[in-house]
Amino acid sequence: MSSSTNTPKIVELIDQPLLEVLNEMDASVDTFSVYNPATNEVLARVKDQGVPEVELFIDQAHFAFSNWKKRSVDERSLLLKSWANLIREQVDDLSLIMTLEQGKPLAESKGEILYSAGFLDWYAVEAQNATGRIMPAHRPEQRLLVSYQALGVGAIITPWNFPALMILRAAAPALAAGCTVVVKPADLTPLTALAIADLAIKSGIPTDVFRIITCSKEKTPSIGALLTASPKIHKISFTGSTPVGKLLAQAGTPTLTRMSLELGGNAPFIIFEDADLDAALEGLIASKFRNAGQACVAANRIFIQERIYARFIPRLIHKIEALIVGDGVEAATVIGPLISEAAIEKAERLVEDALAKGGTLLVGGKRHLKGTHFFEPTLIANNTEEIEAYSCEIFAPIAMVYTFKTEAEVLAKANDTIYGLAAYFYSQDRARCWRMSEGLDAGIVCENTVAFSSARTPFGGFKQSGIGRDGGVEGLREWQEVKYRCIGGL
Repeated sequence: MSSSTNTPKIVELIDQPLLEVLNEMDASVDTFSVYNPATNEVLARVKDQGVPEVELFIDQAHFAFSNWKKRSVDERSLLLKSWANLIREQVDDLSLIMTLEQGKPLAESKGEILYSAGFLDWYAVEAQNATGRIMPAHRPEQRLLVSYQALGVGAIITPWNFPALMILRAAAPALAAGCTVVVKPADLTPLTALAIADLAIKSGIPTDVFRIITCSKEKTPSIGALLTASPKIHKISFTGSTPVGKLLAQAGTPTLTRMSLELGGNAPFIIFEDADLDAALEGLIASKFRNAGQACVAANRIFIQERIYARFIPRLIHKIEALIVGDGVEAATVIGPLISEAAIEKAERLVEDALAKGGTLLVGGKRHLKGTHFFEPTLIANNTEEIEAYSCEIFAPIAMVYTFKTEAEVLAKANDTIYGLAAYFYSQDRARCWRMSEGLDAGIVCENTVAFSSARTPFGGFKQSGIGRDGGVEGLREWQEVKYRCIGGL
């Protein structure tokens, strides 16, 4: 990859022969275009792979598994660390690639790249920790052992909003455990995945151990059906919407394919009257507006206790009005474009619905003058539970605020959703903090902070926010089989 500090063409950033990122191609080869959401310009044309090619990838991963799992954990760990180091060395180019195809500001892209590399580092060490156990036997001539071994071939299906993190968060424990994987990134953001794969190979990881599938939106259903039906795929790791996760789970039933499903969220963000309002304000801005609100753990329903509402709202308005919207490559940009025209239209629909049902527009509310895919940071007050945004992922820079009177009332409202991924609250009452942390139905509960991300901690949700966990030792176990050995005749 290039080390230029300018903004070169995307093909100058990625090794073209390996990654099949195309400017000129035989007309007989199917391709699809990757766009810059800030300008709607074509960045590159990528090979549109179909079922025959993906079947070959699966066969190759299946064959490679028998060798990869036999490599020592030390060897696999060294390769993961080498990969992480190469990613850090190329962080500027990788960040530019991500910003050009996804839209987020360069600072956010860089943060995501470095955080993603941390998963490779962490699992390179965690895979070497002691596992298994020996138990007292039920017969004197026996010994009972439990051990963990690599699961097999995995399919990792990732979304567009965090195109590096979603891949490495799953691939790092898989490869550390001894599994091989095929990865299907979103058709909107395949270039980051391809660049990361290039560095994997340069680090010494065999091509068939970590393989990228690039396919268009039109071919995605057939590729998904292949991945769920193949007996050579032992696990599917999917990050995306709850409806699509349900479809994958249903499709995988005949083969009993193991699933890790990190699905939708509807995060409550609760500010009590005794909260540190400065900390709560900073946390809310970070949680709501990072990546233009396009995150499953973004603050979705903002509950402010009545007694502090009048003091807090003017400060929130001031913060939102100060957010700078622009192309992610511009240094001052805080909020980049939304990913697509469909995302913009959804944002417009949610605003229109809230205002039609009694909401009060305080800031923003429409497309930004910066360009087609840009939306103004928006704040709407006086919302009711009947608005569409109350029960769906907003995925836009739109803050919907609600008021509450009592702790019991807001806890019931926070839990009144089919989702249970993340929840946030701010309070300085220690007894209340314990009650809220234990009472919130969410896999991730943040008390007086929004900075919860870490490779060493489990990420996942309750209810229809998914099945399984990424991160932590739990993430490693997702890629391992449990084997019980009963040894007799001793």
